[in-house]
Amino acid sequence: MRFFDTARAYSDSEEKLGLAFGGHWDGICLATKTEARTPEAFWKDLDTSLCLLKTDCIDLYQLHCVPQCYRPGDGTGMYECMLEAKRQGKIRHIGITAHKIGVAEEIIDSELYETLQFPFSYLSSERERALADKCKAAGMALIAMKALAGGLITDSAAAFAYIAQFDNVLPIWGIQRESELDEWLAFFEHPAELNDVLRASIEKDRAELTGNFCRGCGYCVPTCPAHIQINQCARMSLMLRRAPSAGWLSEEVQAEMRKIEDCVSCGVCKTKCPYELDTPALLRKNYEDYRRVLAGEVKVD
Repeated sequence: MRFFDTARAYSDSEEKLGLAFGGHWDGICLATKTEARTPEAFWKDLDTSLCLLKTDCIDLYQLHCVPQCYRPGDGTGMYECMLEAKRQGKIRHIGITAHKIGVAEEIIDSELYETLQFPFSYLSSERERALADKCKAAGMALIAMKALAGGLITDSAAAFAYIAQFDNVLPIWGIQRESELDEWLAFFEHPAELNDVLRASIEKDRAELTGNFCRGCGYCVPTCPAHIQINQCARMSLMLRRAPSAGWLSEEVQAEMRKIEDCVSCGVCKTKCPYELDTPALLRKNYEDYRRVLAGEVKVD
């Protein structure tokens, strides 16, 4: 693994990478991001990233979770900042990340960016999957964020084999444990190939999971007046069925789920959802299912 993707928004992730590599980035492709929406914030973020990562140049710098396709002359100055940072030798390549499909398509059509980072997995919709071909035709790379759909995909071989079909798609698996690292590294030695067994696994998951589901990104969480852990609670039904259920039925999790009763349907979470989901409705649906599981009316593994 030689591609490391981080962001100013990822807590102390940049600092940890800087310490881990000690500023020795030879042979490594380093990517980070800024959520800046003004030139002033852009330069502050870039200087902070360079300092924490212990480098004088970032391979791929990305505008993070953008609400629009930034263009030269659009009045924001954001694309001009990218060009100037590249001219100064502080960045090598210009990238962008998005969560809304319409914005992603506009970005590709603009032909202004070298990479697009977007949620991409075998649970993606047909329109989302088409982004890979659109990027290829435009000479762009697609970086697959949430390649495991926020933890809902548990068949790593199927996930690896599916994305390996696309020669311009680079997945970010989101490794959290050393055992997971070992699992993914093994695919470099023995790549999983898409066979009938894995195709069947993919189709099974698509039948169960495709549709309006919470990806667990957490962008809505800080705005909730009821302090609901939305990125967990709004997909509890799926998690009960995708992971050992005992952990999701603990008293602590039950207390978190009961907070849904305090939801005032203010709708702020809907405005923050990059996938444009009806989050209050998802919370209520998941809570009702959760109560039925607790009562023994619905069985899960």
